[in-house]
Amino acid sequence: MPKAAVAAAAVAGPSNAFATMMSSAAENQAWKEAEADFHGKSGSGSGGKGGQRGGGKRERRKAPFFKVMQGMPIAVDAFRYGKIPGVTAYLLTHAHADHYTNLSASWKNGPIYCSEATANLIKHMLRVDPKWVHPLPLDVPTVLPNTGGVEVTLIEANHCPGSTLFLFDGLQTVNAGDSEFHSSWVGSSKRFRYLHCGDFRASPRHAEHPAVKGKRLDLVYLDTTYLDPKYCFPPQKMVIDACAALAKRIVMGVNDVNAQEQVRPKLSSMNGWFKKPASMIDGKGKGKEVAREKGRTLVVVGTYKVGKERVVRAIAESLSSKIYCQGAQRAIVKCQDDPELQSMITSDPLEASVHMVPLGIIQVDRMETYLGTFKGAFTKLVGFRPTGWTYTPPAGVDLNPSIAQIISRDQARTFTSASLQPARGSTAKITLYGVPYSEHSSFFELTSFALSIEWVKMIATVNVGSESSRAKMQKWFEKWDGERKRKSVVIVPRTPDYW
Repeated sequence: MPKAAVAAAAVAGPSNAFATMMSSAAENQAWKEAEADFHGKSGSGSGGKGGQRGGGKRERRKAPFFKVMQGMPIAVDAFRYGKIPGVTAYLLTHAHADHYTNLSASWKNGPIYCSEATANLIKHMLRVDPKWVHPLPLDVPTVLPNTGGVEVTLIEANHCPGSTLFLFDGLQTVNAGDSEFHSSWVGSSKRFRYLHCGDFRASPRHAEHPAVKGKRLDLVYLDTTYLDPKYCFPPQKMVIDACAALAKRIVMGVNDVNAQEQVRPKLSSMNGWFKKPASMIDGKGKGKEVAREKGRTLVVVGTYKVGKERVVRAIAESLSSKIYCQGAQRAIVKCQDDPELQSMITSDPLEASVHMVPLGIIQVDRMETYLGTFKGAFTKLVGFRPTGWTYTPPAGVDLNPSIAQIISRDQARTFTSASLQPARGSTAKITLYGVPYSEHSSFFELTSFALSIEWVKMIATVNVGSESSRAKMQKWFEKWDGERKRKSVVIVPRTPDYW
């Protein structure tokens, strides 16, 4: 197939039906190319990890078109593809493994641009050579070297510590990357604005940001993790406040659990995850006095290595408590640009009523073992497991609503501590709560964001591995576009933090 030139209509608005059709055909072909990577067919290796050629040389995976900014020598979250043809700047939205895959101490394919916190994290966690890592300031347009003068503005993503959106502004100067999906605007004098959302929790602050508000965005690379009407979970701030209020109520002595104590087999170990502190083994250390307090309730919050710290901090603040986490996690917190959180961290588990642990161990049997480790210091445990996948839509909810229904329905919803119910298997001693907390945008928030900014075209970046999934998302893009142009629905934010 010859190189597919994208008609001007692709980013500048359709001029005629033929141009629109050709643009659509070229994009469909680009998605088919991308599917080779999604299904492990990129290159000659099995599993898409780059196979071995006859001479034993490893073949590089080909980067899907949406990993390289159209007409610019810039790749975003594309480290798994190695040195991409024509790319001179590699940007990282945040320090989560699915975005920095294959980034390591051996990286030498080009300069990496990211926020300062993300720079600290990848140097610490991945041992990336500092000579490749270039932290950029938030909210300040910065020219990326060797990109033809493209400016980038980093915007707080409301995802995990250090996460950012990228607002690109510049000329199209080169068709970089592996894709056949090429732009006919390369070499023209037209400037383009692209907003790459990485992973984000959309809020009115994003739509009102000076780099975004009132600006025409030619392309929006959208985080579509929850682009489905069934994922209209509550606003993040409401959920955080509810967790803090519930923890305070329980720790102050109000028993919210009626479940009877159940006998469970004890696990012999937690795979080495937790070791008894010296203050519990020999009675020495600053935890000694705290350990003598009987009847304390331990609050345990599951987090990622990087992410969900807001829930922990809010609960700790409500209880006027320090936060305990293991040494490796403490080192990661030190990399983050959050002096307040850092000041709350302690290395003594008995000094804190709030512990931060890996999300995956928030299970009844493992929490029984965890509580047993502190025998004599804590008598019961309350655990929070914050994840958007916890959320299930109310019975009878319309999963194919109109835009107006989406807005009116979700702006009327509230969430309080009474909304949190003990998870199945909870007991009087071990009470766990699934929390519908996410650091990705809900469907309602994606809709509100799309109706609040000026954009020409959206490109999904998540759940794009099948044609049917892309088609469903494309229908919503079209609905948003139509509603936005009609201006028949007005969204008024309830607070600066959520619609």
